[in-house]
Amino acid sequence: MSLSGWVCVVTGASRGIGKGIALQLSEAGATVYITGRCEKTLNETAAEVKERGGNCVPVKCDSTKDQDIEELFEQIKREQHGRLDILVNNAYAGVQAIFDNMGRPFWETDPSMWDTINNTGLRGHYIFSVFASRLMVAQGNGLIVTISSMGGLRYLFNVAYGVGKAACDRLAADMAFELRKRGVASVSLWPGPVQTEMISQFVLEKSVPQGVDPKIKDVFVNGETTELSGKCIVNLVKDKNLMSLTGKILMTSDLARRYGIKDIDGRSVTDYTSLKFLLAQSPYLSWLSPVVPSFIRLPRFVLALASSRF
Repeated sequence: MSLSGWVCVVTGASRGIGKGIALQLSEAGATVYITGRCEKTLNETAAEVKERGGNCVPVKCDSTKDQDIEELFEQIKREQHGRLDILVNNAYAGVQAIFDNMGRPFWETDPSMWDTINNTGLRGHYIFSVFASRLMVAQGNGLIVTISSMGGLRYLFNVAYGVGKAACDRLAADMAFELRKRGVASVSLWPGPVQTEMISQFVLEKSVPQGVDPKIKDVFVNGETTELSGKCIVNLVKDKNLMSLTGKILMTSDLARRYGIKDIDGRSVTDYTSLKFLLAQSPYLSWLSPVVPSFIRLPRFVLALASSRF
């Protein structure tokens, strides 16, 4: 119970990565406030947390409504005497729209695609961070984790998605710049491919959508569980050298290697910057992979050179 007494907020935690993070934080002893728009699924997550011995407070909160967000933090002030240790910016509403418009260029999609992808996500993350930072700065410590992805580095899915993820990375970095002297850390976390409920529905359990590289199914078959990111955050927040990481983009594979973490099903975490892994993905160079040591890693920007049509 390494986080006993800690108070956390995880946005968009009724399913997927957010739910997995909430489960791990609560399992570590924290009181976790979870947000989402659907009361039914929020309560289901809260019930699962309780079954595993954790403490969870479900709060119906629309990340596109500033008043909802402000009321959440007023509730935390009252119930936790102003204490807040971790904010995880995870809420996202664009997955359905992404799959519905897969393969279409941006000029053939409705301009509302931008708002669908970036209002709940990018804009909501900023508003949550404003109110969370007010509590954290007052107490002199805290951690803000913004869930992003490799789409911030290279083309992935569509234009609005990539711009939004790049902005999430910049949001985390610039918040870190202003928060550093106040004892508050801010990082951007890139999970690898994750086997969320929606990925299972749209990719693993049926034919790959038109316009998507068929290889994407292979990527997600071996993807991370939804709880790996939570395991990474639990270890990260207890790191005595946390402030040396503030402002950085951290991959789950980075943190798994740093803390010796395996996924909850016992699998090792794929290191996407490993030369061994990257060679294995090439039809012409895969024969070299078995003889290359796994500890040789390449700079993250090399990932931008990979195929990105899915």
